[in-house]
Amino acid sequence: MNTETQLRGQRVVLAFSGGLDTSFCVAWLTQDQGAEVITVCVDTGGFDEQALAAIEARALELGAVAHHTIDARAQVFDSFVAYVVKGGVLRGGVYPVSVAAERTAQTEAVVKVAIASGASAVAHGSTGAGNDQIRFDVALATLAPDLAIVAPVRELGWSRDQEAAWLAKHSVPQPADDVAYSRNAGLVGATIGGVETHDSWFMPPESVYTLTAEAKSDSEAEELTVGFHAGVPVTLDGRAVDGHELLAELNARAGAHGFGRGIHVGDTILGVKGRIAFEAPGSLLLVKARGELAKLVQTRWQAHWNRQLGDFWGEQLHQGLFYDPAMRDAEALLDSANALVTGEAKLLLHHGHADVVGVRSPHSLLGGQDVLYGEEMGAWTGAEAAGFARLHGLQSVIAASRGRGDDGSVGGLRSADKIAAENEQEDVTREAGA
Repeated sequence: MNTETQLRGQRVVLAFSGGLDTSFCVAWLTQDQGAEVITVCVDTGGFDEQALAAIEARALELGAVAHHTIDARAQVFDSFVAYVVKGGVLRGGVYPVSVAAERTAQTEAVVKVAIASGASAVAHGSTGAGNDQIRFDVALATLAPDLAIVAPVRELGWSRDQEAAWLAKHSVPQPADDVAYSRNAGLVGATIGGVETHDSWFMPPESVYTLTAEAKSDSEAEELTVGFHAGVPVTLDGRAVDGHELLAELNARAGAHGFGRGIHVGDTILGVKGRIAFEAPGSLLLVKARGELAKLVQTRWQAHWNRQLGDFWGEQLHQGLFYDPAMRDAEALLDSANALVTGEAKLLLHHGHADVVGVRSPHSLLGGQDVLYGEEMGAWTGAEAAGFARLHGLQSVIAASRGRGDDGSVGGLRSADKIAAENEQEDVTREAGA
């Protein structure tokens, strides 16, 4: 498309992080395309105040006419982390979908600024190769269908080296990006990409990790207690803490023990395999703690559908389909299934591990009706248990009887009589040989 014809003199709102890609977007849109650019940096937990101030200064230096910094940490926790925890959402059994959550929250903030400022277009710095372009585009089309979507890096098809060369040619100062590794950090966790993650055999070096310390066997263990209400963490060591602040504290405390690192291999939205390293100490700890507490409270079928809907919710979020109505349906079931997941989980942090060493809840199903598993029975008699066992396996017994072979086998398995006869024959053969 002829971007210049469409954008000259138009107001464009750009999702801005201060890195190479979005820095290029500001300079190219203003200098080459003649657009009026407003930048928006959405803090999802990956920046401190000094970094946010530097990002604003850089945006204005590059030519933005205005800059907005939006604190979305509470929204990220309430809309995304809460359901990652309630649903036990771990893609591939390991990864808590951190980037997808952040991109969705960032898009919402950018749209609000675009509408308020009367912009005609929104822009992002995604390439044409990854998941983020899909997440941005789908969310933007859903939330603001009348706004044009501009993705300069994708439209040009340029590499990072080409972007850097263009900035140098136009005397535009470049950010000090680490070209060897790409890193996205936020409240939910941090993802890391580099040469090692492109090969399924190798791990990135220790130097790329910033949220988690190297696990050491001589470090002193630490115990902490997380309190939950309806599946959502609300207290830490007995202190009431806002969700996003609680998660930030857990990132620091669990990360200091080396807990929370991982490697995830999965299917990208575009259909190819992708591999990332990640750090998510707080999120992984909360998923683990709630999971153990839920085992104490939920019935087996609540737990079953909690897992199914949690997996579905996480997959849809990853795919950029957060606004599909089915997601609200899934959240309604997760809310209901977690309604009584209230209580405390006690954890021990040590040597790269976070072990749940105790859980308690006023809604516990353990030991109810004078029953101690494997020891005492108060809710039934021995005769009732024997009758249940007979009825429980009755269909299997009937099915086995119709498929019994001439040699006494059932479904390919030898009968007890057949095994006894074979053992007796082996004993006779041994004695004869002796």
